[in-house]
Amino acid sequence: MSKSNLRQTFLKPLIPFAGTILGGLVPGEMVLIQGSVPPGADRFQVDFTCGSSVHPRADVAFHFNPRFQKSPCIVCNSLQGGRWGREQILNQMPFTTGGAFELIVLVLKDKFKVAVNGVHVLEYKHRQDLERVDTLCVSGKVSVEVVGVAPPNALSPSSATLSHVTRQPISSSTGSLSVPFRGDLGDGLSVGRSITITAETHHNAQSFCVNLVTSSGSDVALHLNPRLKRRRLVRNSFLSESWGPEETALDSFPFAAGQYFEMIIRCEAQQFKVAVNGLHQLDYKHRVQELRSINQVEVQGDVTLLDVNIF
Repeated sequence: MSKSNLRQTFLKPLIPFAGTILGGLVPGEMVLIQGSVPPGADRFQVDFTCGSSVHPRADVAFHFNPRFQKSPCIVCNSLQGGRWGREQILNQMPFTTGGAFELIVLVLKDKFKVAVNGVHVLEYKHRQDLERVDTLCVSGKVSVEVVGVAPPNALSPSSATLSHVTRQPISSSTGSLSVPFRGDLGDGLSVGRSITITAETHHNAQSFCVNLVTSSGSDVALHLNPRLKRRRLVRNSFLSESWGPEETALDSFPFAAGQYFEMIIRCEAQQFKVAVNGLHQLDYKHRVQELRSINQVEVQGDVTLLDVNIF
């Protein structure tokens, strides 16, 4: 999804940040935060608040507070009438100091669901009326590239990361994630299945590619080739020993050298949908109609693979 699909966006906000959520939040919407945690950081927090009053302090419907020192954990809570409630503590740390992150908060009728870097992390039941929430605050030791509010379904297909979906790790025949990488997709693709690739581009990266390969071993149903120097994302297919017409149109280029990313490729009846870091980027109509024949994924070029899954 391009940033134009977000109903509201804040780019490179100064921290501490407080922004009004236009129209408040409704079930099905998502809040996306992309940024990084500086080395040596002790904590940061994201607060969904009921107004922006300082004296007296506005009620906080959802306080999300990663703490990195001593025993790393995430503390969640609510503030009402100047008093904090019972803490909900997650003794895990999906963030890394010195590393980039993508945080997505899915708003539901009865709870918030949180994913970090494409992985479901926690749920937090509402303690205050969702209708009162109209402000988003970010503070502490954190740098933020973008804050966005997305209407229902706008982050599809990556919204699946916020549910307890079954992800099947894909590994090469050697069991390694080293690049060049080729992994087996089992019985092949089918409508509704998705492939997730998490990786980090090299600091001097020029290009890399992701290929979905058919059982013939030579045909490429989908070739995704980000070219970082030229800021182009080339799409194509290699069929019957020949490349087809390239597709290059894109609203924005989502990759940069030396940065973490998550790519999701979702197989639909007529096309592939590709999202990067939670934002839908492009559609690619199928040039191979027998989806089950697409049974391998390749990754080549200037990246370090961290994880490859199918669900």
